[in-house]
Amino acid sequence: NAYSRNEVVFTSGATEAINLVAHSYGRSMLKEGDEIVLTEMEHHSNLVPWQIISQETGAVLRFVKIDFDKGGLDLDHMETLLNERTKIVGFQHVSNVMGCINPVKEMVEMVRAKSPEAVVLLDACQSVPHMRVDVQDLGVDFLAASGHKMCGPTGIGFLWGREDILNSMPPFMGGGEMIDMVTLEGSTFAPAPARFEAGTPPIAQVVGLASAIRYLEAIGMDKVEAYEHEIAAYMYKRLSQLQGVTVLGPPEGVERAALCAFYVDGVHPSDLSTFLDMEGVAVRAGHHCCQPLHQARGISHSARASLYMYNNKEDVDYFIEHLEKTIHFFSGLQNSEDGDGSDDGFVPFI
Repeated sequence: NAYSRNEVVFTSGATEAINLVAHSYGRSMLKEGDEIVLTEMEHHSNLVPWQIISQETGAVLRFVKIDFDKGGLDLDHMETLLNERTKIVGFQHVSNVMGCINPVKEMVEMVRAKSPEAVVLLDACQSVPHMRVDVQDLGVDFLAASGHKMCGPTGIGFLWGREDILNSMPPFMGGGEMIDMVTLEGSTFAPAPARFEAGTPPIAQVVGLASAIRYLEAIGMDKVEAYEHEIAAYMYKRLSQLQGVTVLGPPEGVERAALCAFYVDGVHPSDLSTFLDMEGVAVRAGHHCCQPLHQARGISHSARASLYMYNNKEDVDYFIEHLEKTIHFFSGLQNSEDGDGSDDGFVPFI
């Protein structure tokens, strides 16, 4: 629900979209002593660019803490970080690890009240494919999203930004298509979005993304969201019933995205994912491009099970069944090590 088509800039993905804001807006607007407020749960793509820019400009990075007991951000802590020096605030709409849905409108209102000169950048990679997102209603200044997470091709994403802000920013890259007039002495630049779309456009990728958008709109994003909340609650409940399993994110009864990151006492997430893969169950193991989040929790990695509209409760049951078997297998190995040292019951991985 952009105010104008001129507010949508095509990029190679959300990473480029965030870097565009950091390097164009951040580099030109920030000065020493200014502050950038992010959160501990940010994906590296909304953290590393700001670390680079802060080192160049002398701006200071501040981080909103995670309340792991509540499974979301500590908004009371966020309020203490905001002040007249805050110039940029960036955060995820939905955490790709915690699965929590951040209260964007409430957070934006807090920024406007405490730091009226700050702009708000929303990482919407995990929300745009799963729920109705209205930039006018949310009140943010920038929004980044990627195509491959919303049934589209890889290599395409977009940045939405307020037109007046985009036109106040210098180009991110130079070349063809983004110019107004070029002489040997200098150049002037086209207005947004062309000023940020240098070179040959990603024609095939944009066509694919458009098809994906039409597909999702035909289903209805309200239906997608309602179904995902239902199946997410079911998976969280089943996972939480397993002994030795800790699920990250909001507790039962609080709406969450259709994903659960978890860890199991005494079992490395990579071992879990390998054995589950042998049974046809695909989970991701690692830090999910969120190392600071895991560090704040005191762990190095987690496993993550993600669902979409094509999954059902039978898929969840199959996952839980084989997760239980995998946990039981590794528990047996630990018990064997604690016993007489016999490996008669060990089945080697081949």
